[in-house]
Amino acid sequence: MKIRNTLAIAVLAISVSLVLVACGQASNASSSSGAEGSSQAQVSTSNEASVEDFYITEITDEIFARIEGKSFKDDCTLPREDLRYLHVLHKDIDGNVHEGEMIVNKRIAEDVLDILRELYESNYPIERMKLVDEYDADDELSMEDNNSSSFNFRFISHTTRISKHGLGLAVDINTLYNPYTKVVDNERIVEPVTGEPYLDREASFDYKIEKGDLCYNLFIEHGFEWGGEWTDRKDYQHFEMPDSKIAEWYPENVG
Repeated sequence: MKIRNTLAIAVLAISVSLVLVACGQASNASSSSGAEGSSQAQVSTSNEASVEDFYITEITDEIFARIEGKSFKDDCTLPREDLRYLHVLHKDIDGNVHEGEMIVNKRIAEDVLDILRELYESNYPIERMKLVDEYDADDELSMEDNNSSSFNFRFISHTTRISKHGLGLAVDINTLYNPYTKVVDNERIVEPVTGEPYLDREASFDYKIEKGDLCYNLFIEHGFEWGGEWTDRKDYQHFEMPDSKIAEWYPENVG
């Protein structure tokens, strides 16, 4: 009897051990599967978040409060409804990621968003992208800070026509290193004035826009013209929609 009891106890112990091992393996498999699923969810969430960082909205009351009396001046004749707010990401020369904001005309909003997204994904450096209103709509201050922007309402000097920036149909990129220049009465004008060292377009320096680079190619592909190709003046930071589009969209502004 004692031998039989001993054998029965041994068999029972072995059975219990086998069950525990099987449960442990099942638990580990479940845990491993759960960890893998969690990792995939995190990657998916991360990818979705990066997409959501690039979006367009109408000019809400909150956004309008930021621009009213600044870029959207008291004499602004462009309807608020013609403008769109862009939120994007951009990278500086060191690869640091920054949030960016820009207000453009609704007719180019999708194009500009696509351009800025591709520049970001290709690591094309843009140092700053704030609303010009952060500088009280002072173009010189914005350009000296190498800020990239678009809409800032103003009339063309001595006319009742709105400038292309005033229409939100021109975009300036990396403004300090890609200045505007023109000779007037034998005197060279440079804007911003601190951009004069970067008039030498044969020199090598950060944030320079060149014909054939990614920034140039993307804007040209989307129908813009580059001020760096003008002959009577140079505006290396500047991309604008051609006059033919202005005549189509705002015929009253042509003349």
